[in-house]
Amino acid sequence: MLRRNTTGLRPVAGQRRGTVVAMAGLVAASVALAGCGGGSSSSATSINKLEIMAPADPGGGWDQTARSMQAAIQGADIVSNVQVSNVGGAGGTNGLAKLANEKSETYLMISGLVMVGAVETNASEKRLEDTTPIARLTAEDEVVVVPADSPYQTVSDLMAAVNEKGKEIAITGGSAGGTDHVLAGLMLQDKQIAFDKLNYVPFSGGGESLAALLGGQVKAGISGIGEYKEQILAGKLRALATSGPQRNAALPDVPTLKQSDMNVELTNWRGVVAPGGISVQAKDKLVSLVTEMHDSPAWKAELEKKGWNDTFLTGHEFQTFLTMEIGRIKPVLQDIGLVP
Repeated sequence: MLRRNTTGLRPVAGQRRGTVVAMAGLVAASVALAGCGGGSSSSATSINKLEIMAPADPGGGWDQTARSMQAAIQGADIVSNVQVSNVGGAGGTNGLAKLANEKSETYLMISGLVMVGAVETNASEKRLEDTTPIARLTAEDEVVVVPADSPYQTVSDLMAAVNEKGKEIAITGGSAGGTDHVLAGLMLQDKQIAFDKLNYVPFSGGGESLAALLGGQVKAGISGIGEYKEQILAGKLRALATSGPQRNAALPDVPTLKQSDMNVELTNWRGVVAPGGISVQAKDKLVSLVTEMHDSPAWKAELEKKGWNDTFLTGHEFQTFLTMEIGRIKPVLQDIGLVP
């Protein structure tokens, strides 16, 4: 049974990877804060030691977020001792399991859209609902592309071809159940196209999907803007649309999906959560710490250097956003056959 998207699946206003619409990934990194008391220059938090655990191997978006937090917090002299560690595997759910066992009330984990999907596809015993949401930090828009010589000039052209030719129209992107896959499912949902017509070809990295596109093995691709941008600007790929709430500054001439007659919006966001069951006072302290980091010139410099969109949201508003994301992504994963 098809589900008609009447809400636009819009996340709270606010970008990739580590997709289904705020149903991506939550991205997870844990920040363990120990040693409350003197020694910190931050009167708001009074924390003198912070550990940031990224639930992924070094080098990826979650790890980059953790290390950017480390640089910003130390650079702003909020906490002098900040350490980063990694717990990789299972789309971040290994890190989520570790977070669930943490007893400290001064421990955080960064998460994101990718983890939302991974919890469902891995049937994770520990879920994001079991954590304490602290803040959404950043987001990255997705982009839908075709090879430069493709006959498809618009997203509507591409969707019409999928509806007519079904699995002849292969669409590539990141891992199954990730942000890219979810966006493909949302696009079919919006156009009321049967999900069994979707031929999604997943790859573990953007380089592999790019090679498939340039080699003519697939008809279209979906990825974070950063992974396809160079080839778009070089004229080897044509961008049909971006997935955010407004045109992306990196590709200002490319319309959004909403400007392309599709009621779909999706960004690959990253945020921070804490163990479930912590006290209100502990939660407030963590929100204060992350807010002070967000407001610092050091964090703004990290955002500019990485090209991340600032989508800061804290406390109850972030919790509401997270609940909406979880609620809209599972049905899409079910529709595309990844979740029972």
